[in-house]
Parts: sequence; structure tokens; C-alpha cells
Amino acid sequence: MNTQISLIQKIDALLPQTQCGLCGHRDGCLPYAKAISEGEEANKCVPGGQPVADALAELLGRPKLKAEESVWPIQSDGRPQRMKAIIREDECIGCTKCINACPVDAIIGSGKLMHSILTDLCTGCELCIPPCPVDCIDLVEDNHVVPSEETRIAEQTDLRKRYYAHIQREEKRRINRKGPVVRANIDTALFAQFSAQSDLVPEIQVVEKTAKPIVSHDAATTIQLAKIRTQIKKLEKQLSVREDLKKRALLDDLQQQLIVLGAS
Repeated sequence: MNTQISLIQKIDALLPQTQCGLCGHRDGCLPYAKAISEGEEANKCVPGGQPVADALAELLGRPKLKAEESVWPIQSDGRPQRMKAIIREDECIGCTKCINACPVDAIIGSGKLMHSILTDLCTGCELCIPPCPVDCIDLVEDNHVVPSEETRIAEQTDLRKRYYAHIQREEKRRINRKGPVVRANIDTALFAQFSAQSDLVPEIQVVEKTAKPIVSHDAATTIQLAKIRTQIKKLEKQLSVREDLKKRALLDDLQQQLIVLGAS
């Protein structure tokens, strides 16, 4: 691992992994870490507050700067108040736009069905709020005890893994996606480069677009495609009720099978 990559990973390890973009880097903590390593000021992480700004200054041997201010009050650990998003479920129209916007897959639901936010996973990034066409998402204070350093690091590690998994799934869908791409400016290649250097996050592979030949399917292939589509619909319905990692992985696999089989 070269020195530059090692430094970026050390910087990224100090960032809170909310992937909120409040630092000015819309696609998350890693691009900000890269920019810091190239000279950008290290005091722009709003959810990290003064503790993160000071830790980065110490790591980099730079003067300590006042952290960008948050609109939320400061907690006992010096960081801004942790927030969680909640959906007013009786007003939700099931448009799925908030699901696409969530960087850590903390929202479950399906088209035209009520959505819910898994509050234990929500980072309070606020990215789900602007896309909501009926303005039915609120932010509330997280009333849990301020986490210990050990707990916070474990949370950051989990959020980082979830974001990389989210990026890979979006990358697989990108070429054939028909719906809106809410986070279209994610630099997938950057995340792929760093995932290849670490065993701590899912490895990301960039999907290359290729010309699709016009093909006709025989009867057996047509039947198999129909079966896969039926399985996909069943899994999507089950996941709209309750998230399940194994079922989510099976759904991703079936969607890939559908793409491959449909092009063969």
C-alpha cells in the first residue's frame, strides 16, 4: 500500500461515516479524506465537530482550526447532537425516492407501500429529506446515551461497510436502471480503488457498459426468465416488510442472473 493511500485511510478512519456531504463532498467521507490529504482544510466535518477537526489536525501535523458549526446543540463529547430521521408513515406515498437516497440502506419499503426507517442504522445525514415529494420525513434527537469511543468506532466501521455495499449495489444497477439515480455523482472508481486495498470493507467492482446485442430467447430461457422475475417480485415484497441480509443478497444475485440470462 503506498503512502498516499495509507494516509487517506487514516484520515477516513477518523471521519464519522455519516456520508452526509456537509463537508462539500456529496459522495461521502472517503472523497473528503482524499481531498484533505491533498491539502484541503480538515475542519469541515459538521457531524464530527471539534473532536474530529482536532484529531485530524494532530494526525496531519497542522494547526488546529475551529470546526464548521452545526445547527444542533453540542453533546457532552463535544460533537453535535446526534439526530435520527423518522417517516410520518400515514403520509408516505411509497415513492421510494428516500430509499435511493439513503447511503447506508437504513430505509425499507417498496413502491406504493409505506416506508420505515431503521433508526438504529440512521446517521441523521438528512439526505432522504430533499427527495421526499410529500415532505413526510422529520429529524428528531437521538436520546440514546452518548456512545463510548469503542462503540463509536464500531458504529463507524459498520456504517463504512454498509455504504460500500450500497455503492456496489447501485453500481450493478446503474446501467440498466430505469428509475431516478439520486446519488449519480458517486465516484465509484475511487471507492473501488480503496476497497481493493482493505479487508475491512466489501470490495467494489466497477461495471463497464457494453453494447447489448439483439437476441431472441428459446422457450426454455423464456421460462427461466419468468421464474427468476417471479422470485424477484416475491423477495422484494418480503423485504418491503422486513429487511433480511440473506434475502437481500439473494435478491441481488437473482437480479444479476436476470441481466446475464436476458443478454445471452
